[in-house]
Amino acid sequence: MLRPAAGGVFTVSSGRAEQEALQLRIYGASDTSEVAVRWRAALEDVVRARVAILGVPSDCGAGLVRGAAFGPQAVRAAVLEREPRFAEIARAEAIVDVGDVFTVPHLLHDEMLSAAQLASSRAALYGDAGSDLPVSPLSITERAVGRLLQLNPALRIFLIGGDHSVTWPVISALAAATSRTGELDFAIVHPDAHTDLLPERLGVKYCFATWAHHANELLGRGGRLVQVGIRASGRTREHWEGTLGVKQFWADEIDARGGAAVIDAIVDHLRAIGVKRVYVSNDIDATDPTLAPSTGAPARGGLSVDFVRALIARVGDAFPLLGGDIVEVAPSIGSAEDAKRTTNVAACYMLETLASMVGASGAQWRTTSLEP
Repeated sequence: MLRPAAGGVFTVSSGRAEQEALQLRIYGASDTSEVAVRWRAALEDVVRARVAILGVPSDCGAGLVRGAAFGPQAVRAAVLEREPRFAEIARAEAIVDVGDVFTVPHLLHDEMLSAAQLASSRAALYGDAGSDLPVSPLSITERAVGRLLQLNPALRIFLIGGDHSVTWPVISALAAATSRTGELDFAIVHPDAHTDLLPERLGVKYCFATWAHHANELLGRGGRLVQVGIRASGRTREHWEGTLGVKQFWADEIDARGGAAVIDAIVDHLRAIGVKRVYVSNDIDATDPTLAPSTGAPARGGLSVDFVRALIARVGDAFPLLGGDIVEVAPSIGSAEDAKRTTNVAACYMLETLASMVGASGAQWRTTSLEP
């Protein structure tokens, strides 16, 4: 179901050289055969790891403009630019990159496929060995994360998307694993310009605009989904909070109250409802598009990089992070400079989240301001 890091986008020619060059850097390998050996060795370390990094290069669940399929590859490259010693530090901190979900770019979720398509895709992906394996990126992600958590129940997950639909299967797998050991004690802190709270979009149950609705229902509502930076919505805050029991902090409120006060309010809210752990689902379009323009649905009036970093750090100090992600990074949208700025911000968020996951020893990844 997986491939080495940066290998989840299928290509045999165009873009293949760039993909392989990045894999050599990620794994410190001299050739592609050594990449495969080192990747499999990394998979064997999952049972002892603290954090697993997983890429899901799928944008079939996107809406306005696609391009986030290349997010995992671009964000990993930007991380290596920001922190050339990333692989060395990750090994010391027991952070394992388990690679990418291998993505058929025309598929989204197995529920949407006919029996004939399932059989055809299984034959293409797995040959005779895949009689019951999933084939769509969301379904593969849920199965893969579930398996990782079976091997190591204490494992924390960091996801690189992909459009925001890829967060749903991770939340579903984490909830299933938590249910086996006790009550659902976690919440989701969700920076985003949009609510993503539709029950379906054009008849599609799981996509970028619906994942948060299903996650909120799975967690039992009660303010366990906390949305931060909302500013592009067809309905008011009162509607969403009143009908779905979410907790929202809109971008204009953050501007009016100040970032520190809002972060305090978020932490106080989570403590008041008895949350024990948190998943941070970070849509890059929560950040103002002047700072991170390469994304599919940018919205003006967004959050500063320093605010988002402070939010991640403060929540991570107050609660254990059982997971986190960075999604909707679309490096093919806009200019090369747009892509560089966006992936640099995304890499900063990834390092900030990983630092919070591993505690004080990750402080070396907390870098200086990225504000212009």
